[in-house]
Amino acid sequence: MTVQFPVDAIRSQFPALKRAAPFVYFDNAAGAQSPQNVLDAVSGHLLDFNVQRGGRYAKSRQVDRVVATAREKVATWINARDPSEVCFGMNATSFIRLVSVAIGQTLDGERNQFVITDLDHDANVATWLALERMGATFAWWRMRDDGKLYAEDLLPLLSSRTRVVACTAVSHALGSLVDIAAVAKMAHDVGAEMFLDCVHYGPHALIDVQAWDCDYLVCSGYKAFSPHMGFLWGKRDKLIALPTFREDFIPNEPPYKLEVGTFIYENVAGMSAAVDYFEALGRDLSPPGAPQTPRVHIETAMGAIQAYEQVLSRELLATLAAVGATVYGVSDPKMVAERVPTVCFNLGDRHPAAVVERAAEADFGIRDGHMYAPRLMARLGLNMDRGALRVSLVHYNTVEEVRRWGGVLKQVCKDL
Repeated sequence: MTVQFPVDAIRSQFPALKRAAPFVYFDNAAGAQSPQNVLDAVSGHLLDFNVQRGGRYAKSRQVDRVVATAREKVATWINARDPSEVCFGMNATSFIRLVSVAIGQTLDGERNQFVITDLDHDANVATWLALERMGATFAWWRMRDDGKLYAEDLLPLLSSRTRVVACTAVSHALGSLVDIAAVAKMAHDVGAEMFLDCVHYGPHALIDVQAWDCDYLVCSGYKAFSPHMGFLWGKRDKLIALPTFREDFIPNEPPYKLEVGTFIYENVAGMSAAVDYFEALGRDLSPPGAPQTPRVHIETAMGAIQAYEQVLSRELLATLAAVGATVYGVSDPKMVAERVPTVCFNLGDRHPAAVVERAAEADFGIRDGHMYAPRLMARLGLNMDRGALRVSLVHYNTVEEVRRWGGVLKQVCKDL
């Protein structure tokens, strides 16, 4: 796969990688770089169509077309049935809050329990806990010691009182994947809904809201090679039923009822171009005779990315094992299919901040801290002020970079 996957050709499409060299981006979970076509889409929009939509003149109408096209492309990327189910905004957190408040307004005292996890980013925890004043109660779906959520542990928590199961598709800290379809089925079997945080999943594997059968999904484009923006997807009937704030002149239907205020059109244009990037990659990798449709190309691209990233995960885990690192979550190289190449770890009693500073001196960008997940830090027995180290790779990273990183780690262990 390292030979077959065109990583050199891919890297040539990301100008930031060459401009930053010898610096290496190993903090992609905090935001990935953008390919040239995304940069062109953003700059082109600002140069030629930097106006408000909804006007009668040509440039304004072009903004309408850009947004409509982006909605269709994102719908294809996540396999939505209807582009109107895709709602654009500033970020995933604001959409989680919007949906949580709307659902909180409909609590009737009978079905008012929310299932949340200690694996998730706090944005998908605190937003639901804030509904306690509206009468919400909570059940905690705990991860096991291997850093994974197991569907069988969810089952005893569910009942006729369960309103929403809120969880991540993959841990932004530990890289652990979740069996989304199984969770959705369990939730639906008791009449509950499933809310999915897909922010960290987008750059790593195929999103398929129809196969998963989740009810809501949020995603942030900045991890999937677009500029900073976010979107919400929901089943159309669910979005129609949500009581949301809107001005009187805004239609009371999706996506408009969920797009209050002006979002950043040029970044939506960039998200549209990011989907084009995935589609073009899949087209280049498609075998002769394969169906030539945008969705099939996306499936091909994401399958190849996932396979290549498993190579990176194995190399990364081997590198960490060589220096005796404590890896939180899936650490067995034989189990890389259960994770993405996002790894949290510590190096004995060495302070994570000191390790990050030494890495920066060696031109590697990694992260330390609590990863915006206080419950996860508590579950791992880590102090919030200290936290852990995190290295997060995407498909433009290379095995050679990981091996260089291994050399840096060995030197850090000697020096600190």
